Amino acid sequence: MTLKPEVVGPIPEATIHTARAAFPRGSVVMKLRDEFGSLYHDENFRHLFPTRGQPGLPPWRLALVTVLQYLEHLSDRQAADAVRGRIDWKYTLGLELDDPGFHFSVLSEFRLRLIVGNAEALLLDTMLARFQERGLVKSRGKQRTDSTHVLAAVHDLSLLELVGETLRAVLNDLATVVPAWLSTVTQPEWLGRYGRRIEEYRLPRAKAAREAYVSQVGQDGFLLLDALEHDPEMMEVRARPVVSIFRTAWAQHFERLEGGCRWRPGSELPPVGERLCSPYDPEAHYSDKRRTQWVGYKVHLTETCDDDAVHLIVHTYSGPAEVPDVASTGDIHEALAKKNLLPTEHVVDAGYMDAELVVSTAMKHNITLIGPARINESWQFKANQGYDQSHFLIDWEHQFATCPQGHRSTKWRRGKDAFDSDIIALQFSRTDCSPCPVRSLCTRSASTPRHLGLKPRDQYEALQQGRAQLSSPDWRERYDVRAGIEGTLSQGIRSYGLRRTRYIGLAKTGLQHVGTAAAINILRVVNWLDGKQRETTRTSRFAALCRSA
Repeated sequence: MTLKPEVVGPIPEATIHTARAAFPRGSVVMKLRDEFGSLYHDENFRHLFPTRGQPGLPPWRLALVTVLQYLEHLSDRQAADAVRGRIDWKYTLGLELDDPGFHFSVLSEFRLRLIVGNAEALLLDTMLARFQERGLVKSRGKQRTDSTHVLAAVHDLSLLELVGETLRAVLNDLATVVPAWLSTVTQPEWLGRYGRRIEEYRLPRAKAAREAYVSQVGQDGFLLLDALEHDPEMMEVRARPVVSIFRTAWAQHFERLEGGCRWRPGSELPPVGERLCSPYDPEAHYSDKRRTQWVGYKVHLTETCDDDAVHLIVHTYSGPAEVPDVASTGDIHEALAKKNLLPTEHVVDAGYMDAELVVSTAMKHNITLIGPARINESWQFKANQGYDQSHFLIDWEHQFATCPQGHRSTKWRRGKDAFDSDIIALQFSRTDCSPCPVRSLCTRSASTPRHLGLKPRDQYEALQQGRAQLSSPDWRERYDVRAGIEGTLSQGIRSYGLRRTRYIGLAKTGLQHVGTAAAINILRVVNWLDGKQRETTRTSRFAALCRSA
């Protein structure tokens, strides 16, 4: 399917009159067309289409339909029906009233082109470029970022369910691609064991019976793996993704023994965030945050938050569930730099902060990272007595520290900590520490002198400054704007289905998040240009009714 050149033309007169009669005040999508014409053009997507072949549908329309689909939380079939039957959609898409539309499968094909071409961000970035032309979004303002968890579109499986369902998944796949070969390998009892979904209520309850069951599943799996590995005609089959998943699951959960196999106990399994959680979505992982536990992904939303402008989402970053927020801060800034949308102040919570980031962000991008500094974890600080690092005077030029009793450190050595970050290790003299009258307030060790582990000077001073300003009213006022991103996450979850992914895999999930952000931006821009005031907090329908009465 090649790209058919098409210039976004005027709306047909019949469509205009019918739409205006049906929507005298205009709908959101109609107002979007009135203000911006079309947000997208075919040129934006030209590189995704071949130069030869049958002409296809205009990509600008497919892109706009995709965003409107997320705006109204529609399935592909419902979106195609809306193109065919909704007057306001025909108005926005510039279609004749009798236009037959297209088959709903076209939308999934278009999304696949975006993913294969690494062009998912086009849905949001092209829109932001249009908004920049209108002065609705600008660089070097204020922005804020936060994340929320996203549930995968798969069942949460116990370990027994996981291995059984993994074997069932690979059997179903092989029955599709090499049915004749599988018939020669399959054991008669496998039909009863793996013929239907593996669910907890069907599994044995007694401990001995469960151990026998999982041992049998392991042996069945190794039998199938051996048959695949030893057959030279199965080379292509061995490379199939589901077979790789199967091989990984067995390596994680079983140890092969002579004449059988052993079920690995929990202490021998990989970290929980790195384990396979479902054979149907291997990129979905387990994670937990405070009291929330989930299997899936994590999405980070970054939006502008200047008081005198519309608040628009300028970046989405979808990543694995187990990766901490702080690991994404640098990637977010790099992406914003490519869009020419870097902020002057970036407000985040403590999860996105560390001393190294505060320094590097300021040096590289000239961004002030505003967020709570990492708390002091020393026992002296927690007990509110004794001498933590802040009580020592650091002479960076001469490379020594002075303790509260006036003694100087004797060693100053640069090295790496457990996370491979630069650190400066200091040690005081045993002859000074052993007879010290306040030794119990400085160290709990009875034999070794006091040690200090300092970050490099710029990071150390940034950390101390960050901790000192937490109680400052001016800093609290600057940080308070971060609360608004919680409302954006709530809007995405409650109105646009952000909490659960529609698709399988991280790439498709990321595309959903980009489309959701674009949909939220459409609603906010239309309301802003319509003169509707931005709510500072959630308002119930009853409260809004009473306010307008």
